[in-house]
Amino acid sequence: MEDFKVIEVKRSIFEDNDADAQKLREELRTEGTFLLNLMSSPGAGKTTTLKRTIEILKDEMKIGVMEADIDSDVDAKAVAETGVRAIQIHTGGMCHLDADMTRQGIRELETKDLDLVVLENVGNLVCPAEFDTGSTKNAMILSVPEGDDKPLKYPLMFSICDVVLINKCDTLCVFDDFSKESVKERILKLNPKAEVIYISAKTGEGFEEWIQWIRREIKAYRT
Repeated sequence: MEDFKVIEVKRSIFEDNDADAQKLREELRTEGTFLLNLMSSPGAGKTTTLKRTIEILKDEMKIGVMEADIDSDVDAKAVAETGVRAIQIHTGGMCHLDADMTRQGIRELETKDLDLVVLENVGNLVCPAEFDTGSTKNAMILSVPEGDDKPLKYPLMFSICDVVLINKCDTLCVFDDFSKESVKERILKLNPKAEVIYISAKTGEGFEEWIQWIRREIKAYRT
């Protein structure tokens, strides 16, 4: 007879976080704040995309940003230059944010008067996908130089996102082995409801569609 107990720690952590995330979602809905969780690998263009997005929307809605990194405040300083409210969250070595860390950031940012809060998650295609942050919607960025095979290698990330931005489309002439058709097919096979939008944060290509997605989702959230 076995004289020891097996404890499913990881399962317990996820279940507790999921419950906390749902509670946070309800709190944010009560105050009318739309929380967008933005994820990608390092260097995919999260901050550049975010800055261009803010410049387009900041005159029509109140925006706040939570920058999450293991260390440094480079991104928070860059975003603050756009004039919106921004804070930096240091994860203490952790490669993701969970619902409790997100709540702490929400508290410090003071979101009650904000229409849109963007959480720029830690650059990583694995851990951030595993933890529900309590966000209203999940978005991710895949850059052309990373390759069109990433949905095959990191399926969970693509399966949980409501919208996938394919960034750096201005480099398609250089990375000519990247197939827009193949990457979209792979994403939709994992997540048929995901919207796939091709953009360039450098040139502004595709941003009209991306901005319309944000406006539409916020409007639907409030009705």
